[in-house]
Amino acid sequence: MDIPVNATPAKAAMPVHCAMNQFQVQDGDLVIGGERLTQLVGRLGQTPFYAYDRSLMAQRVAELRAVLPVGLKLHYAMKANPLPQLVKFMVGLVDGIDIASAGELKVAMAAHANPLEVSFAGPGKREAELLAAVNAGVLINLESFREVTALEAICASTGLTARVALRVNPDFELKGSGMRMGGGAKPFGVDVEQIPQMLKAVAHAGLGFEGFHIFAGSQSLQANAICEAQQKSFELALQLSALAPAPVRSINLGGGLGVPYYPGEKRLELALIGENLHLLAQRAEAELPGAALVLELGRYLVAEAGVYVTRVLDRKLSRGQVFLVTDGGLNHHLSASGNFGQVVRKNYPVAIGNRMDSRSKEIASVVGPLCTPLDLLADRMDLPVAQAGDLFVVFQSGAYGASASPQGFLGHPACLEVLV
Repeated sequence: MDIPVNATPAKAAMPVHCAMNQFQVQDGDLVIGGERLTQLVGRLGQTPFYAYDRSLMAQRVAELRAVLPVGLKLHYAMKANPLPQLVKFMVGLVDGIDIASAGELKVAMAAHANPLEVSFAGPGKREAELLAAVNAGVLINLESFREVTALEAICASTGLTARVALRVNPDFELKGSGMRMGGGAKPFGVDVEQIPQMLKAVAHAGLGFEGFHIFAGSQSLQANAICEAQQKSFELALQLSALAPAPVRSINLGGGLGVPYYPGEKRLELALIGENLHLLAQRAEAELPGAALVLELGRYLVAEAGVYVTRVLDRKLSRGQVFLVTDGGLNHHLSASGNFGQVVRKNYPVAIGNRMDSRSKEIASVVGPLCTPLDLLADRMDLPVAQAGDLFVVFQSGAYGASASPQGFLGHPACLEVLV
């Protein structure tokens, strides 16, 4: 997938569009967070690394705020990128943080997230994690009857009341989603037909019921499908509220907003989603007074703000095919290699970051340093002619990158991560 660039060298910074994100190019160098790539590499003193542009994350949140209803709460799902500095930055931008482990709870608390606006989801919460969550005062999304029993015992021993919401596995899914989190048989949440019994168990255990969490799917680029899922989620929460042991205070509609990665994918129509949420917010105010709507987003907030940078170590020609061998690969960026859920491997948008204005192009494949044919970062792509020492860049890398990759594989060094 080519990244359209103005090939004419320029002294001043010029915009280059990368999968709908705005990066800059100056004298052939990609500019990240206001800093030229070669300067950033020199300052850090090593490759590979991830760099996250805070201005792009702030811009994304501002774009969302412009179309969302005022009372809706925007949460950052930190599983997308749990880098402590990044989480601390996001705490200052969003209304809450969603976590999926006690480890993430520690990061959120260290970033001074408001415990009242932190929610904890995950199908396998250990008792020690539940205890930590109760002590921290965060909202626990219940996903099994076992968790009700465990929390009842924890509350009895601590004298605290656990704040809980029920994560519902609905009888529908998010159409066109890259990852389906609801509908059918799922390990996530409680099947909707079991929710009435679950609500009785919560009341009997004396837990502090606050609402529902309904997450139908993620990574969808179809605005109409997202709107439909949000409407169905709201209707379901409304129906279940009649059985709740206490007034509903929050309805987490999940996320689902996707970002484009591959050729032919189009950016999500955010305006349609905003209009739909305005209507749902009006209904919530009238039909569930006191209940706040929550939108839980991870990838959508950070993916396009991040790049992965690795240095070309060697240029090889094998039976007519050019291979650029880099100092980082799937051990740092598993998803770019296609080994993080892709059925048919597709190339991420990539570039030679210090040759952005080069007119000399060739078809080349980019591979990492690992002893496996799976270590492929770009397969036969049209790239500037590169040599050893050049800098290969993978865009759309702000989410599910370093923390979702096997960095200990084959004993290669871990990569750096920086917020710029």
